Amino acid sequence: MSYVDKNLMDGEQVFYRARRHWTIFGGAILFLCAGVALFAAAQVWGQQEWANNVGIAALALGALVALLKAIPAWIDRATSEFAVTNKRVIIKVGWVRRRSLETLLTKVEGIEVNQGIWGRVFDYGTIIITGTGGSKEPFERIGAPLLFRRKVQEQILALQG
Repeated sequence: MSYVDKNLMDGEQVFYRARRHWTIFGGAILFLCAGVALFAAAQVWGQQEWANNVGIAALALGALVALLKAIPAWIDRATSEFAVTNKRVIIKVGWVRRRSLETLLTKVEGIEVNQGIWGRVFDYGTIIITGTGGSKEPFERIGAPLLFRRKVQEQILALQG
């Protein structure tokens, strides 16, 4: 059972869930592609055995580094939860070291979305939730951050009307 589901109040329903974006695996993908490219280049360079050995070593090293970078990214993605309910915004990130934010919708003053050019192309960004009292909590690499903001705004309007 997820953190969000375990911490719902009586009568509270989840209306929207978001996740970390797949680009969190960018470093792993980059190393794997580099290993494949070096392997292909070694095959093109010649039929010498040393070229084949260098190519295989480059591929193996690229795959190993990619795996080592993918494991923490996968854990981060699997243990991060972003939810909008009819009463609160609930965010939890981390596994060993947990960071959570549970803000009542009536206490949310604003949600800022920051997206660079790649964030706009691939639809990810940083959301910053501003609560009463000026607290600002940034959460990075959220998939569809504009949709997350819209869902929070919809629930705030539903509470008011």
